[in-house]
Amino acid sequence: MAIAPQASFVEAPPEDESGRFKRILVALDASDHADRALAEALRLVNTSDGVIIGIHAYAAKLHDRRFRQMEGGLPERYLEEQEMERQREVHDSLITRGLDIISDSYHDAAERSCKEAGRPYQRLSPEGKNYRRIVEAVENGDYSLLALGALGLGGIPGSVIGSVCERVVRRSAIDVLVIRDPERAIGDGPVVVGVDGSAQSFGALKTGFAISRRLGIPLHAVAAYDPYYHYVAFNKIAGVLSDEAGKVFRFKEQEKLHEELIDDGLAKIYQAHLEVARVMAEEEGVKLTLELLDGKPYRAIADYLGKVGASLLIIGKIGIHADSYLDIGGNAENLLRTAPCHVWLGRTTYVPPLDVVAEETMTWSNEAEEMLNRAPEFARGMARTAVMRLAQDSGHTFITRSMVEEVAKKLMPGGGGGKCPYSGQDKEKAKQELTWTDEATALVEGLNDKALAGNIRLRAEKSAHREGREKVKAVDVLKFLDGGGE
Repeated sequence: MAIAPQASFVEAPPEDESGRFKRILVALDASDHADRALAEALRLVNTSDGVIIGIHAYAAKLHDRRFRQMEGGLPERYLEEQEMERQREVHDSLITRGLDIISDSYHDAAERSCKEAGRPYQRLSPEGKNYRRIVEAVENGDYSLLALGALGLGGIPGSVIGSVCERVVRRSAIDVLVIRDPERAIGDGPVVVGVDGSAQSFGALKTGFAISRRLGIPLHAVAAYDPYYHYVAFNKIAGVLSDEAGKVFRFKEQEKLHEELIDDGLAKIYQAHLEVARVMAEEEGVKLTLELLDGKPYRAIADYLGKVGASLLIIGKIGIHADSYLDIGGNAENLLRTAPCHVWLGRTTYVPPLDVVAEETMTWSNEAEEMLNRAPEFARGMARTAVMRLAQDSGHTFITRSMVEEVAKKLMPGGGGGKCPYSGQDKEKAKQELTWTDEATALVEGLNDKALAGNIRLRAEKSAHREGREKVKAVDVLKFLDGGGE
């Protein structure tokens, strides 16, 4: 029986999307990135008869304080008291009125754009530290989205993300659209959604449906998992554990479990997330292209974005492994910097009806719970979802140990008790037989960071293992190097 749900969700018409793009807050600073943020926000509010609220925060008190601190370093001609008083009056005028004029000018330009598009415009011009005032506006206003540029007027060649953008993104309680390339519009390429089984990732998918439907843009969904990390980790651990510590840690058993789970199980779990996405898309009448990716998730997703020429990536701000202290997930943070397109960081959550029904109606036996708790902590939540989906497909509401075992058999060859090709003596044999081509060796030895080179070497070995080869080739190394992904 398949782990991924084959039955349709409870049939229901698409949710009312009228409020999704109704009130969009746009951060203004006259930069090209901010101008593109306004343009994309206008396209979205035009689909929902919405309104644009522009915000420009200026730190008048900060400028005044800095001027006073610099008075002692002014050129000699300003050291006459009369001249200094005149300069103070000029600067006071700039602070009291000049910054207001600048802010009004930003708003005037934005209002003209909104008027041309037939959309109402509202102004916010708070005084104070820019990122704090934007975050306060988000907290105090009823906005569906914040749009801002990744860079502002301080951007220079090589800049990746501005400090205001980074600080606001971390603190925002609503969805944030970050403009990374002011020359590209959303729709110049497909929209890609990252799915990892979390409520925020499915919320991101719902946002993707709305954008695809309203703007007529092709939609893709990807799920990425890393089957290489634990191979690296266990080989590193093996180098420091004593024989006695290895017995206490039950190293061989742990290594075998992770090899089996990761080689096959994680792929099936993430494929199941894509299957959920497929069913959701079918029910909403949206065409969806699906792709399962392996590798460091943010890197695999960034490579895919470049491959398909994506114009927008939509992901949850935090993912499946988040806890209550996390402000932004690691993959989201890396993609905010490395994605070759605009990035939409979602805070909207959505739980597919199948999971809701399963969580509310199913009961677990003590034996089933005990067996599930033996799974590695990082995989426990995903395994629980897989078991509930299996029970749902078979019509059961009481989950037994046998159901957990059945899922384990599907996630791990031999149900966790079979023979793993790279565990114990077989694994040692595989390591001994594994050889490297000269080209692959040269690629690793050419890396300046020797600590990183060690990790790349182990990942390349794992890649060769997964392909069933006894020789590590250049392609096994290149997939983990910048610019060398397949």
